[in-house]
Amino acid sequence: MRTIIWFIYFWLYLLCTVFALNKVRRLTKQGKIKERDEKVRFHVNNWAGRLLRLAGAKITVEGRENIPQGPCVFAANHQGYFDIPLMLTQLDEPHPLVAKKEIQKLPLIRSWMKELNCLFIDRENPRQAMECLKKAGELLELGYSVVIFPEGTRSKGGPIGEFKAGTIRVATKAKAPIVPVRIEGTYRLMEKNNYWIKPAKVQVKILPPVETKGLSREEVKGLGEQLRQMVAQALPGGQN
Repeated sequence: MRTIIWFIYFWLYLLCTVFALNKVRRLTKQGKIKERDEKVRFHVNNWAGRLLRLAGAKITVEGRENIPQGPCVFAANHQGYFDIPLMLTQLDEPHPLVAKKEIQKLPLIRSWMKELNCLFIDRENPRQAMECLKKAGELLELGYSVVIFPEGTRSKGGPIGEFKAGTIRVATKAKAPIVPVRIEGTYRLMEKNNYWIKPAKVQVKILPPVETKGLSREEVKGLGEQLRQMVAQALPGGQN
């Protein structure tokens, strides 16, 4: 029953925001970007937060004080579908996400994500993936922080996978700090239950930022594994 109610609410809330979405689009066309961003963040945070509560997510967050002033790249491990609403609600504010291209198929969601400056990556298309990561770098230059899942796919509670070099390069090229984020427990909300939603405890640990300015070529080359190890070891019993 929880799963059915959750999906009904998922789409019903989005339908109720159509007028708000149209207003946001007008603000974009008028160049009122600051006002647009404030309205988008409010609606996205409200929608995503309610979805987590309705799913029964019992969330604890540690380390918000580690979020730096100014643009950064949040590099989080990826356990399940609920990682997206989690990252939209549990940082300092909702930030643009680099998400899989499949999300573009979802009406209204893609529209709100577009207004949040989210990017959709096709990892099977190297040229498109490179262009997507280039646009992520441009967002950093405009003053936006960006959320990236460097593994590129959900681990569903398994070992944390390789942190792809391309996603790390977004930060190093822009000389923006990388904030490692450990997520634990989101897969228990859905993936572990054959995609039926059940309550679960979820932990988020935001680690101190890693500066990318002045790194040598060898340091940049090893940065992905360094970040992966930091995230893997961030919580007791972390998986390598």
